[in-house]
Amino acid sequence: MNRSFESIAKLIRNRRLNHPKAYSQSELSQLLGYKNGQFISNVERALCSVPLKMLRKVSEVLNISPEEIKAAILADQATTLDNYLNAPTLKSISTNNPSI
Repeated sequence: MNRSFESIAKLIRNRRLNHPKAYSQSELSQLLGYKNGQFISNVERALCSVPLKMLRKVSEVLNISPEEIKAAILADQATTLDNYLNAPTLKSISTNNPSI
């Protein structure tokens, strides 16, 4: 049961690769104030999301509308909530497996 960052990951990767300047992960990270490309790599692999304080900058650099960013983040939140709310509980697991 992990948090979902798939939608924002796809949006950032798509916009970075299709941007007229075709930024590398390192270039984009540096534009956002990070030292190397690891931050963008982590975002694009859906290991984390973009911090709230960086959303405006990402939006400006990659020409992503605030509505698109909001939709991606809300989709990820909905998936995360579904994952947590629909996950089996310890009680249901033990009911199905009497050895627990």
